[in-house]
Amino acid sequence: MTSMDLKRIESFQYPAAHLGHLTEGQQAALDAFRQLCQDEGYYKPAGLDGRAGPSHDDETLLRYLRARKFTPKDAFKQFKDTEDWREENHLVELYDTIDIGEYEETRRLYPQWTGRRDRRGIPVYVFEVSHLNHKNIQAYEQSTAKNNTVSHKVPAKMLRLFALYENLTRFVMPLCSAITDRHHPETPISQSNNIVDISKVGLKQFWNLKNHMQDASTLATAHYPETLDRIFIIGAPAFFPTVWGWVKRWFDPITVSKIFILSSSDMKTTLEQYIDPANIPKKYGGQLDFEFGMMPILEPEIEKALNWEAAATQNGLRTIPTGPIKWEETADGTVMAVAVGTEQDGKPRRKVVASLTTSVSIKAMHGSLVTANTPIDEAELALTTVGTATQPPDTDDADLYAGADRIDDESPTPPSSESTQAAQTTLPIRENQTQTPDLRTGASTPRNEQQESSRTAGQLAEGTPAVTDHGHGDKITTMEPSTVGQAPKDVSVPPVEEPKDTSSLS
Repeated sequence: MTSMDLKRIESFQYPAAHLGHLTEGQQAALDAFRQLCQDEGYYKPAGLDGRAGPSHDDETLLRYLRARKFTPKDAFKQFKDTEDWREENHLVELYDTIDIGEYEETRRLYPQWTGRRDRRGIPVYVFEVSHLNHKNIQAYEQSTAKNNTVSHKVPAKMLRLFALYENLTRFVMPLCSAITDRHHPETPISQSNNIVDISKVGLKQFWNLKNHMQDASTLATAHYPETLDRIFIIGAPAFFPTVWGWVKRWFDPITVSKIFILSSSDMKTTLEQYIDPANIPKKYGGQLDFEFGMMPILEPEIEKALNWEAAATQNGLRTIPTGPIKWEETADGTVMAVAVGTEQDGKPRRKVVASLTTSVSIKAMHGSLVTANTPIDEAELALTTVGTATQPPDTDDADLYAGADRIDDESPTPPSSESTQAAQTTLPIRENQTQTPDLRTGASTPRNEQQESSRTAGQLAEGTPAVTDHGHGDKITTMEPSTVGQAPKDVSVPPVEEPKDTSSLS
């Protein structure tokens, strides 16, 4: 390869490709995208129809551009689909009126903000997947079906989940943007970090969650693009390489590249590269007394930036109340956090929780005051966002069917001790390759190894069984049971032997 074959690839790593730090090409793409959205009626600039601000801030538009590699036409298609989807499902109304009890019920099952940030000022969330067990999911779905009174095109359980995404984009991100003790305070925060704990999760639980989590991830990727930054997967069980093939299909390739799969030995050191130990929960090697299910334990700098009016308390510390919260600005420029939603008695809630002690305006929180791009020190981008080196190798067809029904739903699989083990091992694991497994599962490609020491070795591999591919790694196999494990039989008539010539012996 010559130098002529090489070209520079623009980094999308924060703060690169974010507001205030765009290249000339990226800025031109943003201007073209904004104009395209306006021409198509999906964007209204400040001043139009008496608007104090634009209908969408530039950092929101940039999320769609980053997701579509700064191609305005492709970004507009996703943006248009999202705006239509939001209107059809009344997302703004949903967030303002959702039952507070239902919101809390949903919050306890999904990623939760710890109240802390990483070293760049991006919020840190924790998600313990083991809480999404069959019992909790069933109770949750029954609750959503019972209380669903508004007609939507998306299942009620998904809409509740998106109320949490609305909280991220309408409350948590702007709050973190208002804290100016970080590098590049002029650039709004538009992403989140997630520590995803999959310890205590068995293969069958993974399988049972497959459709639920795939639907949630697919819709989130489509309608909340580029809100995920680094994802740290903790406690990966030994079977994780088997499920990785379809898990990664839930996300776009850019997000997949930012997933770190950490073993117990490198968890603490890796997390501390990106997050201060004071902001890492103790169970993951840090100093924070945060347990999944708690309300945020606000970072001192965040707590100091709030003038409380109706704070909740947790273990003697002030925190935000449960339920949806959004930011509003008064005529005198005071920026307030307002708790909304519907109380248990059906009455709408509207309570001022706190106001900002800083002079940061809502426009500044969303980056609307940024007017120029400044270069970035290359040293800032040295700490990689790419976690592909920690991921299992790619496999074309991850087969979860084999053995999934043989594992108890609540029986966790021990985590892999090293990330290298996860990268090199695929199931099933056998010490003695001549030993036949307890259950013969057929002659499909992943199971041919069961025939290696039998007379069927090398037989029935091509085109057997018949495979129906539904996409996303979902395949159905069909075979005739009477042929399983049987090699073709020789039924030909043996040739008649010619009499031997014995004349030479006489």
